[in-house]
Amino acid sequence: MSRRPHGLALGPALLIALSLGLAGCSHAAGEGAEKHLPTVTVSYPLEREVTDYQDYTGRTASVNFIQLQARVTGYLDKIYFTEGAEIAAGTVLYEIDPRPYQASYDAAKARVAQNAASLELARQDNRRFKALYKDQPGATTKQDLDRYQSQEDQAVANLDYAKANLATAKLDLDWTKVTAPVGGVIGRLLVTKGNLIVANQTTLTTIAAQDPLWVYFDMDEPTALQVRELARQGKFGPASDSPPKIPFHLRLANEKGFPHEAILDFVNNQVDQGTATLLIRAIFRNPKPENGPRVFTPNNFVLVRVPTSAAYQALLVSPEAVGTDQDLKYLFVVDQENKVVRHAVKLGSLQGGQQVIT
Repeated sequence: MSRRPHGLALGPALLIALSLGLAGCSHAAGEGAEKHLPTVTVSYPLEREVTDYQDYTGRTASVNFIQLQARVTGYLDKIYFTEGAEIAAGTVLYEIDPRPYQASYDAAKARVAQNAASLELARQDNRRFKALYKDQPGATTKQDLDRYQSQEDQAVANLDYAKANLATAKLDLDWTKVTAPVGGVIGRLLVTKGNLIVANQTTLTTIAAQDPLWVYFDMDEPTALQVRELARQGKFGPASDSPPKIPFHLRLANEKGFPHEAILDFVNNQVDQGTATLLIRAIFRNPKPENGPRVFTPNNFVLVRVPTSAAYQALLVSPEAVGTDQDLKYLFVVDQENKVVRHAVKLGSLQGGQQVIT
């Protein structure tokens, strides 16, 4: 802020209307002193590249949210995790009593060995009778050859069936150890040790993946059409991208500015008739720092800033400089002759606490 002396040509300056200070015309009583010109406070506008935007409220969501269930039925025997801990994919979390499944596996393994022995005997018999039929044609019949070939084929099928049962038994035994299908933060215990777990029914706990995250918000239809047109014109990158790589910026309620970037990930297939809004989803990284927790958690309330124009050079002034006359906005401008002139203006967005004049 500066005091503008009369007659000094410094170029256009914007007069802050709400801070207008007029020096009164003062002179001694009875004296014919010349009138003093008023002294006013002025400021210069800023000129820089800006992008128009709209702000929306949204909620974060986990890309992978799992309701963990066991794949086998049995009594819960062991719990290996602490509630609320962050675990890696593949971590063993629970163990169901494995003894019945171990017994089934051992029995299936024995049946495989039994059928393998039967197959070996059937093959030897088949080879022996084929050789006998070749060397001594009258010693055996074609019917005998067909019977021994059939016995060998049945033994092969029985062994394959036994191996399939063994693989199933091995799966069931492995599934007695319940592992994390994804990495993330584990929820509270929903079932304690000693309870009966029913396969594919009993929910044991939940796991919420933390990185990356989604953010969902509803965009009004006029803005959605405006952003779509910008994308069609290639303002956010190649117009062939589907969906276009539109950058959004996020902040939590306790943050200043919009320090986090997200990229458009999904646009719903229709506008909600009740609200005239379009559901939008963006994806963003949420890395874990070396010390301390991650910045975001699923279901955080966030503010989302959406660009509604390409970058352009703009004039910015202090919001206090803008005057209002009913529905009109105006500025006082000091011209080259050091005169204050009122100019009607149209306003853009606020950028870093400064008002864009369009």
